[in-house]
Amino acid sequence: MNLKILLPFKIFAEKTGVSRIVAESRDGSFGLLPRRLDCVAALAPGILVFETESEGEVCIAVDEGVLVKTGADVLVSVRNAIGGTDLGKLRAAVEQEFLNLDEQEKSVRSVLAKLESGFVRRFAAFHHD
Repeated sequence: MNLKILLPFKIFAEKTGVSRIVAESRDGSFGLLPRRLDCVAALAPGILVFETESEGEVCIAVDEGVLVKTGADVLVSVRNAIGGTDLGKLRAAVEQEFLNLDEQEKSVRSVLAKLESGFVRRFAAFHHD
């Protein structure tokens, strides 16, 4: 298989000769082999594992995103990714960086919703006057 990991601003990794891929979704981990049917999956923050003959098993921490398999090509588009060799450090990076970012996003969205509702109320009051 050919694996390409895309970030919003660059190509993080591009590998050929991938024999298997294991990724995480909200429903749990799943694996891809070269002859699996084409599919699309929403990825959860976690560890993406792939194996090539030259590099062996490689682990990458990925943020949420989408995986698309079409034929021999597998595209993984995520918001952020971190490479490394120590699986424990990668898992810690997922928990600290990617999951904390989700909490920050929730906070920012809450503040924006309050600003928007305040604007709409003031605009409605101005319109009625």
